[in-house]
Amino acid sequence: MAQVTLSPLEDLPALSPPSVPHARLKRIVREIALLAVLFGVYNLGRLISAHHAGSAFAHADELRHFQAWIGLPSEAQVQDLALQIPDLAKAANRYYASVHFPLTAIVLIWMLIRRPAEYAKARWALASLTGLALIGHLVFPLAPPRMFPQYGWVDTAQLLGQSVYNADAESGLANQFAAMPSLHVGWAFMVAVFLIRTTRSRWRWLWIAHPVITFAVVVLTANHYWLDGLIAIGLAIPLVLIFDSRRVRRDSTPAGAEQRSAAQISAGGGAVAASSSSARTR
Repeated sequence: MAQVTLSPLEDLPALSPPSVPHARLKRIVREIALLAVLFGVYNLGRLISAHHAGSAFAHADELRHFQAWIGLPSEAQVQDLALQIPDLAKAANRYYASVHFPLTAIVLIWMLIRRPAEYAKARWALASLTGLALIGHLVFPLAPPRMFPQYGWVDTAQLLGQSVYNADAESGLANQFAAMPSLHVGWAFMVAVFLIRTTRSRWRWLWIAHPVITFAVVVLTANHYWLDGLIAIGLAIPLVLIFDSRRVRRDSTPAGAEQRSAAQISAGGGAVAASSSSARTR
């Protein structure tokens, strides 16, 4: 008959309580610092590329002609129709100035706390898009539509006193020649994808409205052209596919692991049954 020896409790190793909250807090602080550094590097690059007014206006002429050649509608005509709706421009200016960065930061912090497994992939997808956008701003500085009143565009933010930019395009902290691609649209698209992936509510699909509204807002306020937003989405799509935490988790499971696990469970079940049978026969 098998004998079981019990050790006194004092001989057992001491178990220290896990410091999960402390480790989580350290990670949150570390990630916020990393995002701040990435954002600082991005802004530094924007400032470096801000003093290219000549090429920015030349590129705008080229882009307008190209959009007309491929048949895209005039943003100025769309803006003119929208401006006939009372208070729509004022609401669009507020959305443009106050939703873009705060909402993106809130979603990332929420994912870091509530969905840490998905957060890492989301962070690198967003950082990669921002890096590609910075390259675009350096290589192809572009003056936004609001700088061309002669073609029918209206700077709605300046008109209504809600502008976040200096009147002098080459001064201030913001690079006003960073229209291509539109990070407003690109970030909004990624935020929608992140939230649809990581939440289970049937209402999560309503997050599609965020990039749609953002795209409409940047055109209505004459801050971006159609192609600025379309190219941002074109860059974002492969990134959200590459940095997909669900695909990584599936791919990280070795081939045949499920079959081996099932076989082990089956074998374990057989061993247990055999042991029980043996016990009954003794």
